[in-house]
Amino acid sequence: MGCAACAARVESAIRKQAGVFEVSVNYASANALVEFDPALTDAENIRKAVRDAGYDLVIEEDGPAINPEKKNFNSLVVKTVFSFLLTLPVVVISMFDTGLSDSNEILLILSFPVVFYFGRDFFLRAWKQAIHRSMSMDTLVALSTGIAFAFSVFNTLRPDFWIERGVHPHVYFEASCVIITFVLLGRMLEEKAKGNTALALKKLIGLRPKTVSLLSDDGEAVEVAIEKIALGDTIIVKPGEKIAVDGSVVWGSSYVDESMLSGEPVPVLKQENDKVFAGTINQKGSFRFVAEKVGADTLLSQIIRMVEEAQGSKAPVQKSVDKIAGIFVPVVAAIAVFAFIIWLIFGGVNGFAQALLALVTVLIIACPCALGLATPTAIMVGVGKAASKGILIKDAGSLESAGKINAIVLDKTGTITEGKPVVTNVLWLDEDDSKKSVLCSIEKQSEHPLAEAIVNHYAGLYLHPVSEFESISGMGLRACVDGRTYFAGNLRLLAENRIEINENLLKKSREWDSTTIWFADETKAIAVLAIADEIKETSIAAVRQLQSSGITVYMLTGDNETTAGSIARRSGISSYKSAVLPQQKAEFVKHLQAEGKVVAMAGDGINDTAALAQSDLSIAMGTGSDIAIDVAGMTIISSDLTKIPEALRLSRQTMTAIRQNLFWAFIYNIICIPIAAGILYPVCGFLLNPMIAGAVMALSSVSVVCNSLRIKVEGRK
Repeated sequence: MGCAACAARVESAIRKQAGVFEVSVNYASANALVEFDPALTDAENIRKAVRDAGYDLVIEEDGPAINPEKKNFNSLVVKTVFSFLLTLPVVVISMFDTGLSDSNEILLILSFPVVFYFGRDFFLRAWKQAIHRSMSMDTLVALSTGIAFAFSVFNTLRPDFWIERGVHPHVYFEASCVIITFVLLGRMLEEKAKGNTALALKKLIGLRPKTVSLLSDDGEAVEVAIEKIALGDTIIVKPGEKIAVDGSVVWGSSYVDESMLSGEPVPVLKQENDKVFAGTINQKGSFRFVAEKVGADTLLSQIIRMVEEAQGSKAPVQKSVDKIAGIFVPVVAAIAVFAFIIWLIFGGVNGFAQALLALVTVLIIACPCALGLATPTAIMVGVGKAASKGILIKDAGSLESAGKINAIVLDKTGTITEGKPVVTNVLWLDEDDSKKSVLCSIEKQSEHPLAEAIVNHYAGLYLHPVSEFESISGMGLRACVDGRTYFAGNLRLLAENRIEINENLLKKSREWDSTTIWFADETKAIAVLAIADEIKETSIAAVRQLQSSGITVYMLTGDNETTAGSIARRSGISSYKSAVLPQQKAEFVKHLQAEGKVVAMAGDGINDTAALAQSDLSIAMGTGSDIAIDVAGMTIISSDLTKIPEALRLSRQTMTAIRQNLFWAFIYNIICIPIAAGILYPVCGFLLNPMIAGAVMALSSVSVVCNSLRIKVEGRK
């Protein structure tokens, strides 16, 4: 597809098929989402309809090896480079007196491959559109370059035709070549910006293992493909393996890393009757679970589906440009033909020559180079400037949305906070910390992430030999060191063993608003430790900057209410939600959008991908998952939240440049097309030479590029 108008035509062709209920063709992602009755039509009929409309359709069953987007981009790179290499000498020979007697013949030889080989797609698409009685920017490119080239060939082979009529036989090979090269460059930049839209979905799908260990009827473990798993099957999960489908544990226990779903860094203990989810990763233990949801019903598959649907948004600026171009192209063609007829009737002796010159001049000067470069050049400069500041911007849709943002949703873990549990406070009974090496020795035996935080806090201490170590499910640890028994865990563990708790320790633990770990001997509590995920140093400043610019800040987290409330208060956020599941994050974004808000979402986990894709502007933190980064329209490399308000400012500058480019591109056409048609001739006798028209056309493109370069200067402010 060459533009959004092509997507509309494909959509119309599919919608006309019997049995099709709903269809949405996305130009940016080159995907078609079709809802149809399989009793009335099928994928092959839909493919035939698309081909009959002059396009092609790749169906999923064709296999993963087919990658038309990558093939198209690589082809555009080759065409643009070689077209530029041939266009350069054409421009030099045309603009300067080289002293060559056969310069026109040389220009013809150099121009022919540019126009009819590297630019052949414009002519092919224009022909297909003509067959279906439609026009696009490809039509204008094909007409202007084709007529200019044909006119130049005639003037090269039959210069005497014009000389006999007192007209100098100009050639316009350079105009044809420059038009083709500039438009190819614009298409290449556009393809580069939208090139990796499918990577996020592929990586999400990659979370599912290809094979699993199934418990057979005779009690043996049998490795089978994931597609063969049925409801009620018992699956064996070994240490380090990914969980294949959703289900419930029936035997064994282990800690499972659910960060890709919940976003929380602390692995969750899974015991009998606990739920497990596809895509999560088992730690060191082993267990068995019964499959309860398979295939498209799993939580991971639902997230994949939500990402796929939410990514179907289109960049409004480009959509508007294509709509205007749909009217602009036939109007320009009509003006060119009208000018030709008027000059033919009223042009006198040289009426035909002047008519043909007016026709060519209008088509040359109206070439949509400036329109084609308006968006990609501004994007290229803006993205380059942002990259130098540690901000990666993916596409024009993100840039456009950034200037309208009035609400931002922040994930807690890894976005506002560091994403790692650390010891934040310690209080020892009577300020006696002589037993800290004993505590560290005991926690060293545990696999729990909170134990790891304590070990890291007391790194470098001498470790005592530990005996009779016992992990007490849901409460903590018990072990013997130097003949004495010690406990490390929650208040319930201390209560179960009738351990005395000092009032000062208890009071202090309640003030901390964090997860607390108690350390005790057989009779009394010795210490209490607060463990929390620390707020990043820049988060508070970033929230303040966003709020001062009129943006409402929300925080969503899968963590508990106590921890969520503490983080929200400390970071200055008044609106937050705790214990939020991945699909609920996306629903919350939808809710804000339904209220009329333009929403940005910032997150770093796989659990954030659905909400990121749903948001008007998605922002990933660079230290997060690759999938979140692939889905996001923006990525903050350093994970510094203060980069977000900076990114919004730079995006607004870039969008301003795009709008200015489009405005001047259209104004240029509105002024120049009537002049090219000869509207000033009755007033002052002025006729625009096609050679000057070619130069003015090139100047319009240069002005667009120069305006885009202003972003670099403004970006320093």
